[in-house]
Amino acid sequence: MQTASRLPPLNWLRAFEASARSLSFTAAAQELSMTQSAVSQQIKSLEGALGRTLFLRRVRGLELTDEGRGYLPTVQAAFAMLEEGTKVLTGRNGPDVLELHVNLSFALFWLSPRLGAFLHKHPWVQLHLSTAVWSEERPNVSASVQIVFGQNKREGRVGRRLTKETMFPVCSPQLARRIKSMDQLLAQRLFDLPGTAQSWGSWLDAHAGHTTVTRPPIHRASTWALSLDWAQRGLGVCLAHDTIAKDLVAQGRLVRPFEESVPMREAYYLVAPEGSHTHAASKAFKDWITTEMAQFQTTGD
Repeated sequence: MQTASRLPPLNWLRAFEASARSLSFTAAAQELSMTQSAVSQQIKSLEGALGRTLFLRRVRGLELTDEGRGYLPTVQAAFAMLEEGTKVLTGRNGPDVLELHVNLSFALFWLSPRLGAFLHKHPWVQLHLSTAVWSEERPNVSASVQIVFGQNKREGRVGRRLTKETMFPVCSPQLARRIKSMDQLLAQRLFDLPGTAQSWGSWLDAHAGHTTVTRPPIHRASTWALSLDWAQRGLGVCLAHDTIAKDLVAQGRLVRPFEESVPMREAYYLVAPEGSHTHAASKAFKDWITTEMAQFQTTGD
């Protein structure tokens, strides 16, 4: 007997979804190329496994129970995700298709300004890019190449460290003119991310020295995309690192009120499945980003 704690067979769920959509076992059977009795039996099996009645059998047709109405969106969303993932996976088989899954802040602040150069050099590549907030990143089985943030990121696949980061404060030029001492820095709003290996405490412990000002509470955002935006708007001082902030500093959109920095234990990693070196678009991207990042790390771009 199937227990409710385990996932029911997909054919039972497919029978449920089709029946719930049409409110007819007969219509569902036609759609699924099955007999009406087979669909009815699969629904009974599903209800038995879940311990819930999903349909009320009326003389004039079916009616979803409250449990059935509540379960239907979950099942439909799951099938939609499976269908989309299958499309992505089969699309990756094409040698010209690059399925790229990238940390959001890396994509915004480092990759996007340089992406035109890659596409110009490789006009035959068809790019499919998705992003993830670093703290929620998980292996993406459909991506041919991933760029993730963390420590020793391999996720059971081939991983290559792209960056060696330092961490430092940044703020708007207007705010920087008001920060001439550590006490003045500590009088500002300080922004950081939750869950990083190092934080404002690490930087202040290394550089604050003696100060009579109590360290302020830290405001936190889920991504550097947010905290850097807040810093550019003059809302406070953001803790940042080279890859995401160096271009903004070079453009004058952000300023480093203090030159002191601390090495970061975390970094960005290029992660790819075993054997992806034989995939043309993946190989082209990996070769390009390795060279581009090496130049960025050496010269500051």
